[in-house]
Amino acid sequence: MAMDTTFVWDDNFITELDSVDAQHHALVDLFNELNAALFRQESDNDGLLEDIYRRLLAYTEYHFTEEEALMVEHGLDDRHIVPHRHLHQQFVEQVALLWRQRKKMSDPGTTLVGFLTSWLGLHILGIDQSMARQIACVRAGMPPTQAFDLERENHDNGTQALLKMIGKLYTVLSQQNMQLAEANLHLEERVAQRTQELEQANARLESMSRTDGLLQIANRAYFDERLRQACAQAGRSGRPVGLVMVDVDHFKRYNDHHGHQQGDRCLQAVAQALCRSVHRVTDLVARYGGEELAVILPDTDAEGALAVAKQMVRNVRALDLVHGASSVWPHVTVSAGAASLVSPAGPSGRISAGDLVALADAALYRAKAQGRNGCQLACAESEGSVPVL
Repeated sequence: MAMDTTFVWDDNFITELDSVDAQHHALVDLFNELNAALFRQESDNDGLLEDIYRRLLAYTEYHFTEEEALMVEHGLDDRHIVPHRHLHQQFVEQVALLWRQRKKMSDPGTTLVGFLTSWLGLHILGIDQSMARQIACVRAGMPPTQAFDLERENHDNGTQALLKMIGKLYTVLSQQNMQLAEANLHLEERVAQRTQELEQANARLESMSRTDGLLQIANRAYFDERLRQACAQAGRSGRPVGLVMVDVDHFKRYNDHHGHQQGDRCLQAVAQALCRSVHRVTDLVARYGGEELAVILPDTDAEGALAVAKQMVRNVRALDLVHGASSVWPHVTVSAGAASLVSPAGPSGRISAGDLVALADAALYRAKAQGRNGCQLACAESEGSVPVL
């Protein structure tokens, strides 16, 4: 439960500088308002707290500016002005730091408002009262340097000594608190950065686990996973799913004639030519095994799968990669088998990934048997040879 008052005001806090006393009262009112809001349990409390904090910070900075202008106006000794300004700056930094850390505090109301009121009380009893006495001396005609020396001489009694000791203790604790809070913020930043790095590393590892290292397209494991997903989705929606199986013609002869390094470059070029033949993000080009590649075409009927197969044959032939050991064509070519399936009618209808691969593979072998450098179409109802245009 919030306390009615968080700062008990009495005559000891009066500086007899009317503007300064009025501003101190306004700050106390804002402290009390913040204290009450911190103990509220409403769901929209964050917006209210942020509003009070912004007003408190703005008014504090206004008060400090006015107080510093008052010291300059009366020409107070720099030995007083410099540490006074430093305390103002330190307070703003500490409040901002505590505010950022409030959600990690077990009792933010007590911690925050306790800090605010304790700081203000100590500040008034110490350096603000000293400022007021020096201003009174200056107004009576005393030089600022003499006013400062007199203040230090006449008020170095037990109370002043106690205030100095409390002030030093407060400064040490404040610095330790700021260092701890800053360390915590830096730790959070490092944890967040490390988490991001781990997420990126995991993403790279996941990508690597799905990618063929040589061809930089999907590997066999990821192909199998995506084909099962595509068939399952097609079975649920009643839409077709297409598949094209592709094989590089006489690739063993190419390796034997041109060497394995050139063979690797050949496969890489073919893979990129196949990737340029598809344009939807749902399509997937994968290495099925060795020099055989496969392309999954969700929501694609037999005619669409055939069109993609034709384009692949053309794109590979357009590479003009010399094949010095081919009996088919003086350049590298591929053979392709295309297939498409639609799930049977009824709730039990489904598409078998194995059946789809078998159909496309059979069409591929027929394309190779009929002279290579072309494609064949197969579907559940009919199969036939299709020339490459």
